[in-house]
Amino acid sequence: MVNLMSNLLDSTPRKDGFYMPGEFEKHAGSWMLWPERPDNWRLSAKPAQKVFAEVAAVISQFEPVTMGVSAQQLQNARKMLPHSVRVVEIASNDSWMRDCGPTFVTDRKTIRAVDWEFNAWGGLDGGLYFPWDLDDLVAREVAEVAQIDRYKAPIVLEGGSINVDGEGALLTTRECLLNKNRNPGKTQTEIEEILKDYLNVNQFIWLNRGVHRDETSGHIDNQCCFIRPGVVALTWTDDKSDPQHEISQENYEILQSTVDAKGRKLEIHKIHQPDPVLITEEESQGVTPVDGTLPRKAGDRMAASYINFYFCNGGVVVPTFNDSHDKLALEKLQQLMPDRKVVCVYAREILLGGGNIHCVTQQQPLC
Repeated sequence: MVNLMSNLLDSTPRKDGFYMPGEFEKHAGSWMLWPERPDNWRLSAKPAQKVFAEVAAVISQFEPVTMGVSAQQLQNARKMLPHSVRVVEIASNDSWMRDCGPTFVTDRKTIRAVDWEFNAWGGLDGGLYFPWDLDDLVAREVAEVAQIDRYKAPIVLEGGSINVDGEGALLTTRECLLNKNRNPGKTQTEIEEILKDYLNVNQFIWLNRGVHRDETSGHIDNQCCFIRPGVVALTWTDDKSDPQHEISQENYEILQSTVDAKGRKLEIHKIHQPDPVLITEEESQGVTPVDGTLPRKAGDRMAASYINFYFCNGGVVVPTFNDSHDKLALEKLQQLMPDRKVVCVYAREILLGGGNIHCVTQQQPLC
């Protein structure tokens, strides 16, 4: 069911009987944003644009894809993207649709959007760039293009910081949601109440930390996700000298000791991370430095994780890194999801910008 316009609703999803479904459920389509800023993407984003186009092309084999593009990049994006990808004009500060775009909710008859506050992962206290005003409008723009009504949520939240099973359970990290640069003054209980209202969840699984060196302050989408209700995948390393080992071990113990909203113990599957991925001197030199934007320094470790994959209808799009662990990760994910086709994309260029395939996509569920 499609509205003829987008209205701002004076209510909450929970009051109206709407909830956030699991990402593994059927989609109406996917949303992305086109990269271009030279202070985050090397060589004026040209290498990143090729990979974004590849990701969009792969997803479009499974479901419709809409790419939001600035007016300046419309012609270039249309030339680089396959005709199966819809291109629409949406202004943004960068290209992280997962985090600045809407969270879609449904009552199984209608789709609506939740529009969170966005402050570029921390605002003036550790945020990754300034300004972020255009990004803060992306959720509204998507709702208007999709012609669906939206709710305006009263907290700062990025889509990559939450993961749900569609049956009342939510995964997140204290490192991110309780960070003082997101919603200072709000307690964990107060944040939970808002998430209950806007996602219609009732069971919270709080991990303490996200992936080592994750510049988003520990987003869950690099660390752990629901494969289906009752089943989670967790990034892992056997190397006890790696700082990630302590983080993953701690999170594994938390997951072992918790239950979901149905009272089920979780089935936990470890997905071994790639070896540490470091920025090269050439990659660092390709980025145009600007005050207020996180620098890309040679030798810095990036938060590479296979968990940052994207579900689509009948498929899963997984980032790879030309690493010895790629093959095992793909095989393990295929075993966990035998009814889907696991497809990989070499995604180093997206990682260089600070995220990966899940971070640059957002699913719109099917009613």
